[in-house]
Formats: sequence, structure tokens, C-alpha cells
Amino acid sequence: MSKGRQGQGEYSEEAFWDKVGRYASQIGRAVLKPVLILYYTLQKPEVPVWAKTVIIGALAYFILPFDVVPDVIPGVGYSDDAGVLASAIGTVAAYIDDDVKARAQATVDSLLG
Repeated sequence: MSKGRQGQGEYSEEAFWDKVGRYASQIGRAVLKPVLILYYTLQKPEVPVWAKTVIIGALAYFILPFDVVPDVIPGVGYSDDAGVLASAIGTVAAYIDDDVKARAQATVDSLLG
């Protein structure tokens, strides 16, 4: 996992949490929960490298400030992100368990109330 600068198409935990923390209310529950499901799945040591690569790719797309549909467009800015996240979740679904889902939900609730 790279510690590269955000905006260079690289994933880093710092850039991830910066975006989540700054924009949680704009991102909304529908996108934030899948983001966090992927994040917590990535943390599991038993997840194979190929699955982690898929997750890192999706999370890198999420934190990338310039993508197909700019995130700043109200109402549709995160629609492309949602598609990428859904595809990644479908690919790594076998590694997503109830604990991951509960942690993601708890974090969403903490961020959005």
C-alpha cells in the first residue's frame, strides 16, 4: 500500500481517512458504508493478495479527487464511485463477514450520527 500523495492515483490510509472525515456527510450512507466495508475487509490478514489488490484499486478510485464524474457535483458526484465499490464488493464478497459489516455500520453511525 502506497504512501504516495493523494491525487496521484495511489491508495494511502491517510488519504482515505482524510476524505472520509472531511466529506462523510456529502458522501452519504449509501456510498460510505461500502467504502468502509472494503476498508475493514482489507485489514483482515486472511484476505488474499489478489482480493486486497481489488480493494486497494477501488479505494484508490474513491480517494482520487478527479474521476469520471467529479465528486463535487451534487447528487451524482459519487455515482461512479458507487459502481466501482459495488463491483469490488461483488468480487471479494467471500471475505466480507458479519464483523466487517458491523464495524462499517458502527463507523458510519459514528460519522453521520
